[in-house]
Amino acid sequence: MSTPSGAPSVEVWGKTTVKPGEKKRIRLEVGESYTGLSVRLPLLVWRGKEPGPVVFISSAIHGDEINGTGTIRELINHPGFTLKKGTLILLPVVNIIGFERHSRYMPDRRDLNRAFPGSENGSLTSRLANLVYTEIISRCDYGIDLHTAAVRRTNFPNVRANMENRDCRKMAMAFGCEIIVNQDGPEGSFRKCATEAGCPTIILEAGEVWKVESTYLETALRGITNCLSMLGMTNKSPEPCPKPIVIEKTQWVRAGAGGFLQFHVSPGEFVSKDQLLASNAGLLGLEQESIYAPYSGLIIGMSTMPAVSPGDPVLHIAKLQPQEKKRLEKALDAQDDDSLEIRLRDDLATNLHITDAAEDTD
Repeated sequence: MSTPSGAPSVEVWGKTTVKPGEKKRIRLEVGESYTGLSVRLPLLVWRGKEPGPVVFISSAIHGDEINGTGTIRELINHPGFTLKKGTLILLPVVNIIGFERHSRYMPDRRDLNRAFPGSENGSLTSRLANLVYTEIISRCDYGIDLHTAAVRRTNFPNVRANMENRDCRKMAMAFGCEIIVNQDGPEGSFRKCATEAGCPTIILEAGEVWKVESTYLETALRGITNCLSMLGMTNKSPEPCPKPIVIEKTQWVRAGAGGFLQFHVSPGEFVSKDQLLASNAGLLGLEQESIYAPYSGLIIGMSTMPAVSPGDPVLHIAKLQPQEKKRLEKALDAQDDDSLEIRLRDDLATNLHITDAAEDTD
């Protein structure tokens, strides 16, 4: 692993050498497709002129989660961003094969984000995981992995990190999201494997699949540049952000009956215990059930598909203590209407039809 004080003057990636101050586009050999054509992983290695940390920024480990892909492309060409120290490894698409098929998964239906550290002689999924582990993770000091919600869902921006790890905590707090979910990640996940290997890694969860959303891009760019600034890799000062709340518990509220939902809350909204969140009715309007909040908290995820079967996830709630809820509400009230925190809520809500609970009462 590279160290901030001892980065070599010349680094070799595949067959490409990268000197201090250079930016090189590289493609690492993954394997072959069904037709025998070469499959290669694209990345950009960007070195500052001075030694410093080595940080990877990755996206689309699930091939349909491309909000982060747009973010990385924006970062590469951002006119106001200059790397002063250290090295950035930018991977706009990790699951390159799933990406080409607009699919979350690899062609063998395996989840790449459960395959780490992988195996040199395993399945194609395992081999790709092993390539990323040996060529990227093992060379980095920190990592930021960009995600979105799964298909037919959206997420309010939240950072997920193992807050017991000092360096993960440092990165998560610097990123600048209102909410940090304290999790070490599932077994075989990219961030859990990287953190255990000595490369503390956090993830951003926000937005939807198959699109690049402007407020996602703004949130992710702000978070990435804040982290790099904290690490001393740029001349840019961190942007001011609300002080985050660390969440220890989240819960998906599920439908108890089949039907068609009418939402009464939106992503990023504060809710109280026993508040009506959604009404579930049949196609001809006969009410099937009312869905209530199990506790007070913040909506950090929700379905964008109103048609549900029994057991389908409807809303994801981060549990907030009363004093935490008051602090976040007060911080939000102090924001200008054009602040990112306000615009995020407005933009995410426009993708859903949301009514006041009273409007659905006969």
